[in-house]
Amino acid sequence: MKQLLHTPEGVRDLYHKECAQKLALTDQLHQVLHLYGYHDIQTPTFEFFDVFRREIGTIPSRELYKFFDKEGNTLVLRPDMTPQIARAAATLFSKEDFPARLCYIGDTFINHSSYQGRLKESTQLGAEFLGSDSVEADAEMLALVVDCLKQAGLERFQITAGNVDFFQSLIEEAKIEEEAEARLRELITNRNYFGMEELLKEEKTAPKAKEAFLALPRLIGDREVLDTARTVAPCEKAAQAIERLCVTYDLLKTYKMQDYVSFDLSMSGIYGYYTGIIFRAYTFGSGDAIVKGGRYNHLIEKFGSPMPSIGFAVVVDDLMSALQRQKIPIPFHQENTLVVYDAQSREEAIRLAMELRRSGRNTELFRKDTENSVEDYIRYGKNHQADSMVWLEQGQKVRMVNLITGEHKTAE
Repeated sequence: MKQLLHTPEGVRDLYHKECAQKLALTDQLHQVLHLYGYHDIQTPTFEFFDVFRREIGTIPSRELYKFFDKEGNTLVLRPDMTPQIARAAATLFSKEDFPARLCYIGDTFINHSSYQGRLKESTQLGAEFLGSDSVEADAEMLALVVDCLKQAGLERFQITAGNVDFFQSLIEEAKIEEEAEARLRELITNRNYFGMEELLKEEKTAPKAKEAFLALPRLIGDREVLDTARTVAPCEKAAQAIERLCVTYDLLKTYKMQDYVSFDLSMSGIYGYYTGIIFRAYTFGSGDAIVKGGRYNHLIEKFGSPMPSIGFAVVVDDLMSALQRQKIPIPFHQENTLVVYDAQSREEAIRLAMELRRSGRNTELFRKDTENSVEDYIRYGKNHQADSMVWLEQGQKVRMVNLITGEHKTAE
């Protein structure tokens, strides 16, 4: 059998510095979630297919990785963490009197069919605020996103927020057929406003709804667009959605984070389970959103327990890519010590390594190869997160090297 030396399309190996940076980045973001009082939850890598069925509102079935267990049940690798949290919450938190704040880190799997070169396995870190329909929870989520991205080292980024209820109210007021609705959503998502106008004309859309749809290109920008949206809101539901965004923005002023948030009232959500506020965060060096989130007031009730909620996920791999392209360093610890010894110094080297490990130092032992010089081991250490090296040779002084500064010392 031919040996396989490469990974399947859409997945990759991480090692050395890049792996250390990713772990350091997730740890930094994780600490921010804990600072806001969020508690960890772990969910399985695979679930029953029904957790991600079409009615839930997640990705299309054709993009799921599906397989079978020995009983013949259809299982899937999770493409999205939120339905898993909803499934768990319906069981674990249905009788709680207070909202639950949960956070997680995990890999998701989507068999993208139309995205060449895009990762099919990606790491997500996120937070879910369960059991609250308050505007305060909306503002907390946005503030938490801002703090996460700032902690990662980003200075230039923008969160774009919309409201599914506003967009959905336009659809309801338009009173168009299901097929035309799907086409209309696609045109708006692709910013094809000329095509949108043509479709509305063909469907003989109600004048008030048509006016609101035609205003969508003007409903993208700073806080002022919310005032414009008020004037074209075709019904009370749309007006309430705009008012909620206004209150959320005012709360962000208290957090002193309003400058990071803009609005796009044409947003309709990438998942069907979204209700209310939805948002995405963008920065330079990433072609897609690095954070995706929104409110999902009816998702958990599909698992048997009504519980309004809101959450978001940071796409860690895309965030790392953006940081690298913006040349923003991702700090990580270089704390390994190399102990290099010859055959006659073996016992002393082992005793030294054990003592270093007891004191909390990560220590690598190397029996010296005659073909390798001191410089070769120094080069290895610098490439493998080591900050110091101890060189032991029988009958000679111990040489100690600081791999960060390059300083050499000798001792008996």
